Amino acid sequence: MSTIRKQSIISSVIVYIGIALGVLINFIFARWFTPDQYGLINGMFMAIGMVLSFAASLGMPNFIMKFYPYYKDNLPVQENDMVSIAILVSLAGFIVTLVLGAVFRQQIIHFYQAKSAELVKYYWWLFPFGLGITIFSVLEPYGWHLKKSVLTSFLREVAVRVVTLLLIVLYLVGVIGSFGLFVKLYAFTFLSIAVFLGLYLLRSGELHFSFHMSRVTRKFSSKIRALALQSWVGSVFFNLSFYLAQIIIAGLVAGGLSAVGVFTLAQLASSLIQAPQRAVGAASIGPLSRAWKDKDLGRIGRIYHRSAINQLVFSVGMFVLIWINYRDGIEVFHLNPVYMSGQWVFFFIGLARVADLGTGVNSQVIGTSADWRVEVYSGIILVALTIPLNYMLAKEIGIVGPAIADLVTFSVYNAIRWLFLFRKYKLQPFDRKSGYTILLAAGSFILCHELFGRQHGIGWIFARTALFVLVYGGGVLLFQLSEDVLPVWQTIKKRVSGPGGLS
Repeated sequence: MSTIRKQSIISSVIVYIGIALGVLINFIFARWFTPDQYGLINGMFMAIGMVLSFAASLGMPNFIMKFYPYYKDNLPVQENDMVSIAILVSLAGFIVTLVLGAVFRQQIIHFYQAKSAELVKYYWWLFPFGLGITIFSVLEPYGWHLKKSVLTSFLREVAVRVVTLLLIVLYLVGVIGSFGLFVKLYAFTFLSIAVFLGLYLLRSGELHFSFHMSRVTRKFSSKIRALALQSWVGSVFFNLSFYLAQIIIAGLVAGGLSAVGVFTLAQLASSLIQAPQRAVGAASIGPLSRAWKDKDLGRIGRIYHRSAINQLVFSVGMFVLIWINYRDGIEVFHLNPVYMSGQWVFFFIGLARVADLGTGVNSQVIGTSADWRVEVYSGIILVALTIPLNYMLAKEIGIVGPAIADLVTFSVYNAIRWLFLFRKYKLQPFDRKSGYTILLAAGSFILCHELFGRQHGIGWIFARTALFVLVYGGGVLLFQLSEDVLPVWQTIKKRVSGPGGLS
């Protein structure tokens, strides 16, 4: 567990640096760009690009996650054809998505033309953006297995945002002469970090391309095809459900891209809750895959349980912290008042994220097991609920509708996975500390709300935040709600008070 903890902590720090950059980027967009422009770049490009990438990858990231140990243990690195297969298949998948995009272009334009004309204008530039995410998403899990999760986290969370921030600065100072040119350059941001990661792994000698079918591929070919197909269906369904809100809002809700911008800002706030999920998930893939291969159910149970309580402690605390400061944050930083309507969007999406994190790395546990098909089936159920709920609620109540749909569908989705792991393997992510964590967060919220809820301004933001962190964080340490938080806190105290520290 120490390796996972170390990489998770480092990756979490990187994720938070990336989040800080993301907040800065979104602040600049919300302050100096129109809501339509913000909705186009941070809303629709990301939503459609992610859906395109998972459609194009044809299950190759899951293939790498599941079968890497078999290739690693049975082949010299020069004969390992895993990455070659994954890249070629994903490129073929992208070509198919490009052809489908051309075939159905008129229908797509018809859906968006009235409310989101700017999206139609830059339609073809969505595809290089999606290609970049596709290639990076194939190389990323390979990097996880090589214990490069820190590097991959840095590229995904920090480097791509640095490139974006540079483009924004160049646009605002006039070097990039038009918003249209900015959009076209932005379309290549993910492709740039994908190329960098590929070149880095090649130069370090950890990536080789072999175009001769290995004995491992021949032996597991039928299982690889089955895994790739079913995990592809599951990943497409999952990501479609995650990003469907923006896609529907842009075509149905009054305001079009402006409404997408409001929704996206609220979704950004909820993404702060998700920060440790990406880091913990990336660090746990390798150990879980190895533990399933070694039939070490005890280790799997420990990883599952500890990931759940760690993520719950963080996610509940972050949710409350953002909720008590949401309106003040928009007012203090003088953002367009239209973004105020996203507060309840954040509320429901934020609760959905708490439900997702609080059930631990169940996706990784199932995805690396022999029962990975459960991920596919639960993903199908997720989409079967998401599409009609998003469509109906968006039409009836606007941008809050998809947020409510998000909470309902992700709660059902995680309940299915929790129930499966509990019934088949007796794996349980919850214990009494899970309940204590929620009660502690609720009590801390009530205290902050009663003392400072009617006060407004930047000073009161700091006061509410400081009180909540003191009460909630102190309670987590006092009641030892997480086995991993206390060692980290003790390490911080030693470095601050020890030789060369601050004492």
